[in-house]
Amino acid sequence: MGRRPERGSTVGNGKGIAGAAVATDPARSKGATQSRAATEQALEQAALELLEQEGVLAGLNLREVAERASVNRGLVYHYFGSRQRLLRAALGRRSEAFQEDIDEIWVLPFHERGEMYLTMALKHQSAITLKTILMLDRDERVRMLPLWPRSQETHLRDIAVGNLPPDTDIEAMQAALVSLVTGYILQREAFAAELGLDLDELDSKVAAMFSRVLDGMAGRPKDADPSP
Repeated sequence: MGRRPERGSTVGNGKGIAGAAVATDPARSKGATQSRAATEQALEQAALELLEQEGVLAGLNLREVAERASVNRGLVYHYFGSRQRLLRAALGRRSEAFQEDIDEIWVLPFHERGEMYLTMALKHQSAITLKTILMLDRDERVRMLPLWPRSQETHLRDIAVGNLPPDTDIEAMQAALVSLVTGYILQREAFAAELGLDLDELDSKVAAMFSRVLDGMAGRPKDADPSP
């Protein structure tokens, strides 16, 4: 018995097997890629909306995700395969945007860098929420401190120029800062509701208190000149 031709190989007339022309047509291939990217993005957005609407503990039903995105249910499984992979893809897309925005903070001194980190975290809340969900889901690929090498470098620079005390435990400080910001992002709506404040007002109050925390870590009184 002769060997069966592999997909994409030519047979007899040199035109290839059925479907091979689609795979090698640049225009159609580009269109298919764009269509898939748009579908994946719609599914990721639908997942985020359902999580916000139903809550994490309600679970994320992939059938409901597909319905909300107006996408064939089979494509959810074809593109992602599981709830965790869908959330991981959404996290990856949002983390990229977060890291692009946060690139501008590294040249700032400690206090201003910390304040800007809180501002950026408020802007990119969905990335923090997704990361926390995946961590609780025991996804070992998730890193809570992906920016640590860059943070370590800037903390050491601050110690060298006197913006931080020489005995600063930078590992503990980083863990404390990220915990404070992450915890607030995850619970800010509940805090606002229980305290009877609107979100903008609470954000302003928390930012002012966070600034005082940064002052304390920098080892200077709250009314000190913030310049280095």
